[in-house]
Amino acid sequence: MFEDAMPAQNTPERVRLFGCEFDRVSLDEAVAQVEGYIAEGTLHQGCGVNVDQLVKMKDSEAFKEIIGKCDLVTADGTPVVWASRLFGKALPERVAGIDLFEALLPVAAKRGYRVYLLGAKEESLQAAKAEYLRRHPGLQIVGARNGYYKREDEREIAADIKATGAQLLFIAISSPKKEEFVDRNREALANVPFILGVGGSFDIAAGFVKRAPGWMGKVGVEWLYRFAQEPKRMGRRYFIEDAAFLGMVAKEAWYSVSGRAPKG
Repeated sequence: MFEDAMPAQNTPERVRLFGCEFDRVSLDEAVAQVEGYIAEGTLHQGCGVNVDQLVKMKDSEAFKEIIGKCDLVTADGTPVVWASRLFGKALPERVAGIDLFEALLPVAAKRGYRVYLLGAKEESLQAAKAEYLRRHPGLQIVGARNGYYKREDEREIAADIKATGAQLLFIAISSPKKEEFVDRNREALANVPFILGVGGSFDIAAGFVKRAPGWMGKVGVEWLYRFAQEPKRMGRRYFIEDAAFLGMVAKEAWYSVSGRAPKG
């Protein structure tokens, strides 16, 4: 992915699953796609959609519409990839937001892309920034802002991002807040070629949260690792809020067997 020539931008094939349009791309293909966006120079938004976001989309038409505007939508969760294969709409692999983010950082350092970080607590943000600069000599982090702000601060934050000339904006804020921020400020962010939600990436880089070993993500049990670290918060999410996903799978299976097209 480090060739001197800028990769050509092609529109990835999309598959519809659980009412969401997913791009059929590998991690390397997603990186190449982002480089194409940067060459183009106008706003493109990426989103890694996991089970939690699919449930939120089911419950919120507004959130579903925001995700529908995204230019690059990848499967951020092994259960989503498994479901795609079960229903004959196979996605090549899981492309989590954090993995795409980490794959883009060395590319940004080599190419000289300007990076802006938004999200997390100030202590975590600054520690993560220092860690990224340590890992990737030459990386240009042109701005960084924590994720604790009021709605009325958004215009100022968007203006700051614009003023830095950032080409890559990475947002470590929970959904749907980060997607809503982008949607409300699309005009101010119009010259940011690529924006991506990166989950808890900053906290992980800062050392405040540990990410599950790679094998746990591959077999679909990374959630157990997260639950063990934050049982109160993640327990509610996994066992109450995301339980609706089982019904979504059953519904998708019915559509698959019946041959009828899903509504919406």
